[in-house]
Amino acid sequence: MYFAAISVVRGALFLTLLLAWIAGNKASALLFSGTEANLNRKARKLITWAVFLSISSAGVLGGIIWLMAVSEQVFWQDRLLIPPLLIVPMLMVWLTSFPRLRRIRQATMRKTDAPLDVRLLSRASQPALVAPYQFVALGSLTGMYWTFTTTIPFDMLNGTVPLVILLIASMALWLTHLNRSSRVSLTGTKPVNRPWMRLLRRMAVLLAVLALGSIPFYGGLQASRLPETLSMAAGPMDNGTGTKLAHHHHSGAVTASVEPVKEVSVDSLTGPAEGTPDVLYTLTAEKKTVKLASGRTVEAWTYNGQIPGPELRFHKGQLVEVKLINKDITEGVTLHWHGLDVPNAEDGVAGATQNAVMPGETYTYRFVAEQVGSFWYHSHQDSKEAVAKGLFGSLVAEPEEGMPQDVKDITVITHIWEGGGVAIGDNDGIQQMKIAPGTPVRLRLTNTDDWVRQSYKLLGTKFKVAAIDGTELHEPGDLTNVSLDLTTGGRYDVTFIMPDSPVTLNVGQGGKLGIVMSPNGQGELPEQVPNLPVFDPTHYGTPASAPFDANSHFDREFTMVLDNQLGFFNGKLAMNYTINGKVFPDTPMFMVREGELVKTTIVNRGAVDHPMHLHGHHMLVLSRNGEAVTGSPWWSDTLDTAPGEVYEVAFIADNPGLWMDHCHNLAHAAAGMTMHLMYEGITSPYTVGTATHNHPE
Repeated sequence: MYFAAISVVRGALFLTLLLAWIAGNKASALLFSGTEANLNRKARKLITWAVFLSISSAGVLGGIIWLMAVSEQVFWQDRLLIPPLLIVPMLMVWLTSFPRLRRIRQATMRKTDAPLDVRLLSRASQPALVAPYQFVALGSLTGMYWTFTTTIPFDMLNGTVPLVILLIASMALWLTHLNRSSRVSLTGTKPVNRPWMRLLRRMAVLLAVLALGSIPFYGGLQASRLPETLSMAAGPMDNGTGTKLAHHHHSGAVTASVEPVKEVSVDSLTGPAEGTPDVLYTLTAEKKTVKLASGRTVEAWTYNGQIPGPELRFHKGQLVEVKLINKDITEGVTLHWHGLDVPNAEDGVAGATQNAVMPGETYTYRFVAEQVGSFWYHSHQDSKEAVAKGLFGSLVAEPEEGMPQDVKDITVITHIWEGGGVAIGDNDGIQQMKIAPGTPVRLRLTNTDDWVRQSYKLLGTKFKVAAIDGTELHEPGDLTNVSLDLTTGGRYDVTFIMPDSPVTLNVGQGGKLGIVMSPNGQGELPEQVPNLPVFDPTHYGTPASAPFDANSHFDREFTMVLDNQLGFFNGKLAMNYTINGKVFPDTPMFMVREGELVKTTIVNRGAVDHPMHLHGHHMLVLSRNGEAVTGSPWWSDTLDTAPGEVYEVAFIADNPGLWMDHCHNLAHAAAGMTMHLMYEGITSPYTVGTATHNHPE
């Protein structure tokens, strides 16, 4: 509803701008009507244009009222700047233009072909008649600009500069029309109608405006370029509602406004350096041509020459060691354990917790698995391209005693391969599995695709969503005929008992990709999958104890506003994906102290989904759109926030470090939609920037 309402506002503003532009030109040309009959006819039409403008302006106001009715204040408080931009000039149209047009019509009721006398020429050129139509155009243009640029928190400079420009332009228009009207009144003759000269004058004014505007435009482009080197620990601090915290800049200096704290480098926040690993893996990153099950080939970046990379499995409490070798990925690689809360130095983010591993280099990760659940791993160096090309794989942390022997454990990791289409792993067709009736089945669903909401439909049996983002749900209930939708990075674990009839997992809508499970290993996917309601975890399962809840006292609170804003990023003008009105490296760095209970309100004012991924922590979802979560505790590390949605989440700051927090639509992250969670006193020796090899997004 939010996106529909804001679309109505923007559409009505554009329509008002178009109508006002036409009406303003017609009002300006009223002076050149030639005869009384033409003047009478054109005056009547201008009154009709005033009606059209009133309707379109009412559409803008209606859209804003609708926006206010369906969304919280944070979505519309800055939009309240728009109504005065239309109400004031529309009042001028009806209070100054309309009476003059009516008097002109009364004075030309004979509708003769007689030329216009000085009295009529003077009336037709009055600025109080012509300018209000053009003021409506300026107001709607300013309103449109505001809808694409205003931010929450509100930026006074961004809001006032367009208003100043609007006032200057309005004064210039008024004086132009006043000068023309005065010349007509003094000389008694109308100016010569030279459309081409008027066009040339307008073009000259436009070119002058563009020339003047190019100075700040060029300055903005240059200022937005990413620096050659930049410390991830040197961003703008946001202390939220808590006390101000110490922050170590890359120079090592501590802000003097707070008590000094001990410096801790991310390099020291490692897993166990000693001890024989219980599980040892070696992953070699290399470019390779790989075949899908259908025979189609994919030019991929691989771990160990396969797509996806090998599935990594270990038990809770085991010491895991993974050796990464970069054979020939010239852009560099890392390993990030998506959703597994490892020590900070093992997180695998180039430029934040390590340097990118370049061709011929190796890097070793060591950590103890503290969780149980379904996760995945991927490179966090040039991750938009790396993940798309195949540098990822599934990661399963089993209970200490391992998975029960009778469980059929199936990993379903979906990906769209360039040139190969969507597949489950490397299987781009229908898989058939033979499963005996009565067998417990666990499907681990993972969506890796950038900016894709993938749909999974399990048909033929009742089932449970047993876990979300690697965390078990409490007493999940039986489900049937629902769609399990995941955006990039999200995971659902689905469990059921195999019946004596076929069960199908359909991926997408086409009926051409999925898994058929049956007692005899035969069967087909349904050709038509019905439109099913989407699974909503808000009230699913039953309540259970958690370390905190919505009524707890929070030591620190933040607001994270996601939006689309017209602006500059790295030398380009674009519709940026912003966090609190900024793009990296100007996004806020949320500052916390170890042991604090932290609450964040996430608001999506933008036009698309943003699955926000916080490294190193799981967030407890407290509410969604003002509605409290009343079912099982819902923990998430990749929370999909749709346009118009508001989530309240919280976590305990119990994993010190410098942690990325970014949209896992990696195209958005690469365009600057990334920020950091920084613990007090943490430093990092690593840098990002154009002069480094480190490019985490």
